[in-house]
Amino acid sequence: MAKYEVNPAGVERARSLIDAKQYVLDSDWGEAAPTADDENAFLKTHSWDEYALWHLGLTDGATDETKARYAFVYGDFKRVHRTALIACVYRASEWRHKSVELAAHKLLQHLDKTSG
Repeated sequence: MAKYEVNPAGVERARSLIDAKQYVLDSDWGEAAPTADDENAFLKTHSWDEYALWHLGLTDGATDETKARYAFVYGDFKRVHRTALIACVYRASEWRHKSVELAAHKLLQHLDKTSG
C-alpha cells in the first residue's frame, strides 16, 4: 500500500480558497471530481507546482511532476468542494493515513465554520 505525507502547500492553498469563499458546499463529488482529461487540460496551461496545490497528499517515493506523486484532490481546479474534503477524510481514514486524514478534517471544520 502506498504511503502519503501531507502536502503543506496544498493545505495552505485550500485554506486560502476557503477564506476567499471559493468553495462549493453541496455537490456530487463523483460527478464533480476532475477526470484524467480534466487533469491533462489543467496541466497544459498550468505548472506542476500549481497542480500540486490541489492535493492534500504527496505519495512517498513517487517522482515529482508525475500524477502519481499527488493524492487526495480537494477541488475542481477552481474551488474547494466540501464533498471532496469529506471524501479525503474518508479515504485517508479507511487506509490509515492519519496525517492526511487530520489535515482534511481540519479543513472541513474550517469550511463549515467559515460558511456558517
